Amino acid sequence: MHIGLTAGGKINSIGPTLAKLIEGPSPIGVAFLKVFAVRRPAGITSMEDLRARAGVRLHVDLRGKGDTFRGLAVPTADGGLLLNLSFGIRLIDAVRQHSLTDADFAATDMAVEMLYLVEVKQAVMTELRRLNLRLQGAKATAEEQALTDTLTGLRNRRALDVALPALIGQGLAFGLMHIDLDYFKQVNDTMGHAAGDLVLREVAKALVEETRTSDIVARVGGDEFVVLLPGLSDPARLQQIARRIIDRLMQPIDFDGRACRISASIGLTISTLYDPPDGERMLNDADAALYASKRAGRGQAQFHATKGDDLLSA
Repeated sequence: MHIGLTAGGKINSIGPTLAKLIEGPSPIGVAFLKVFAVRRPAGITSMEDLRARAGVRLHVDLRGKGDTFRGLAVPTADGGLLLNLSFGIRLIDAVRQHSLTDADFAATDMAVEMLYLVEVKQAVMTELRRLNLRLQGAKATAEEQALTDTLTGLRNRRALDVALPALIGQGLAFGLMHIDLDYFKQVNDTMGHAAGDLVLREVAKALVEETRTSDIVARVGGDEFVVLLPGLSDPARLQQIARRIIDRLMQPIDFDGRACRISASIGLTISTLYDPPDGERMLNDADAALYASKRAGRGQAQFHATKGDDLLSA
């Protein structure tokens, strides 16, 4: 970006980029100090002052525009001056503000190199952000997969080990069901593992449909499931849900035209029976109630009770 001045201090030539910034009428023939103001060195108010500072670094403002330039003035053979200006450290801001491109600078101008570096940096930063988002997505997916049973899509034992202490920590009363499938081994043995896998998926679907979206349903073993029911600690209500689940799972499941028949035994407990609630103890008690259900004939639910109280059945 250059400006040519006559011996009298008028502009006789100007680079196209500077002309683009000035806008309005052409400054050719206008006194340089009417278009620009020399901010540093101080005290430059005439062509003689400017000529006396030839070779000294100048800080020049474009009047009424707010643009600031750095540059040098060198004498010309006709007694005038040639000023070579640049944006200095404001280059990037100026390029954005005035929508400049590399075509607005000489090919040998270091500003072009700076623009290339900035462009490369922006491209690298964009790619890094994209990669970071992909990594975050992959991490979230991996974490979700680590907590999900691959066959049924339910939570797995690891997820239960996280959810149960978290629920206790909230101080909210909740119910716990331990469910084991009756006659599942016979299905596997007589119809094969494909039939068994289908049954497990259908059981998972039924458990999700028979519970609330806020409940946590986990497959914790081959044919074992645990359900956490936050905010639900009424024994009668829990028994109703357990009975509904048992009735649902007694319905035949079709596998290639053959009926797979299972049922479910359920052990129940509630957090209010414990002071304080203990996740491992609740699981053990629900497991004991579950096997009491199996001993009582299967296809039913037993409710854990403490201090020698009788088990409640559904």
